[in-house]
Amino acid sequence: MKETSIFLSLVLRHKPSAAGITLDGHGWANVDELIDGVNATGRYTLDMAKLEEIVRTDNKQRYSFNEDKTLIRANQGHSVPVDVELKKCEPHEILYHGTAERFVDSIMAEGLKPKSRLYVHLSKGLETAVNVGSRHGKPFVFKVKSGEMHRNGFEFFLSENGVWLTKAVPAEFLEELDILKGAENVT
Repeated sequence: MKETSIFLSLVLRHKPSAAGITLDGHGWANVDELIDGVNATGRYTLDMAKLEEIVRTDNKQRYSFNEDKTLIRANQGHSVPVDVELKKCEPHEILYHGTAERFVDSIMAEGLKPKSRLYVHLSKGLETAVNVGSRHGKPFVFKVKSGEMHRNGFEFFLSENGVWLTKAVPAEFLEELDILKGAENVT
């Protein structure tokens, strides 16, 4: 099931053609076409019950159905241009961004950029940021002065699954956080 979920993430966020489907302008895919397309690859077996289980049990709540479950989409993280109808929100005063330690110097020089995605992903909680950073190597966490950014005209959005998104974070709104001590580095 995990492999199928990973493939769904690829299809619904980055490469719908991998399952022979298209996404509409808001990132929605037709569920029947998705199931047929995934099964046609010959690598995965998918039916409605398995798809519902993947959506329900995904620990990051990556996917959403529409009300009658005829459409599905990824909640955020797209590299293909879609408008997932994010709601603009005033962020918490502080948000966090987890990354790998090897990226710290370039981030401090250039700020946070979305790279291949449409938005920079931020979290409300430190633990989530540490977990995200751990996926890429030795974790490192930045404290993001999101309230100050918002007061300076930067827009923030909150995805369906609670991930905070913004177009970029300039370096002046970042502070290095010592995750071992839980306090900022004094460097």
